Amino acid sequence: MAFGIQVTFDAHDPTKLAEFWALAAGYVFQPPPPGFATWEDFGRSIDLPEERWNDQSALIDPEGRGPRIYLQRVPEGKTAKNRVHLDIDPGPDKAAHVARLVEAGAVVVGEVDEPTGRCTVLQDPEGNEFCVH
Repeated sequence: MAFGIQVTFDAHDPTKLAEFWALAAGYVFQPPPPGFATWEDFGRSIDLPEERWNDQSALIDPEGRGPRIYLQRVPEGKTAKNRVHLDIDPGPDKAAHVARLVEAGAVVVGEVDEPTGRCTVLQDPEGNEFCVH
């Protein structure tokens, strides 16, 4: 039996980084709990101080197939290469997707040949490495 998986990113600005990853992965923001129009409404209901509303953000696959992506605020910045990274497969229009990601704040690091083909290595706006196949 397989277990549910969540991918977690440490972030300086969880909401801004979630906007980038929603574009990169084709995900959507996780809706607030039933009975709440917004996450801010939910935060108010549990007396979460307004300055903590951007402490986390979450994305989900709109088709329900991929893992949830959770982004959490941490005080420290990224200091080393990722030991785990995401691979994005946008289908046949890889170059256009890479261009959209660069426009959204990604930086192209280079190209790598892998057994499955050529991969473009990028960093997201907070420096996390990932590949587009």
